[in-house]
Amino acid sequence: MPTPLDPRKKPTAVKIHVSTGAGVDIIWADGHASHYEFPYLRDACPCATCNDEREKKAEAERKQGDGLHAALSSAIPLPTTSSVFPMFKPKARAQSATSVGSYAIQINFSDGHNTGIYSYEQLRMICPCEACAAAFRPSVAAQHAR
Repeated sequence: MPTPLDPRKKPTAVKIHVSTGAGVDIIWADGHASHYEFPYLRDACPCATCNDEREKKAEAERKQGDGLHAALSSAIPLPTTSSVFPMFKPKARAQSATSVGSYAIQINFSDGHNTGIYSYEQLRMICPCEACAAAFRPSVAAQHAR
């Protein structure tokens, strides 16, 4: 039997400001209002490719951290993998957006990426405000409890 949808994750109004570039505004059933900038949504893309890239980056950072610890303990300097002058990356903009049934939205970004489907449940979980972070992201709630 499917788990019932948390009513706090049900939108009552959704506005996607593609032409102005202002982002996405959602009013939720519990009255909470969320605002998402397009670059924030692009960075949080839920597609398999983006999830894989985030996992690879986290693993590389973890390994680099382990290597840094070893280098510091033996006083051997390590080369850095990050560039002193990172490449300029233009802010992601939305070129279009569509509803996916009654449960999600899909955004076509200026960098050509369009495979992420942002369910309303996920959007509520990644709401940038502190209250939603504490309520919907266990790792953040645990940090606040300390």
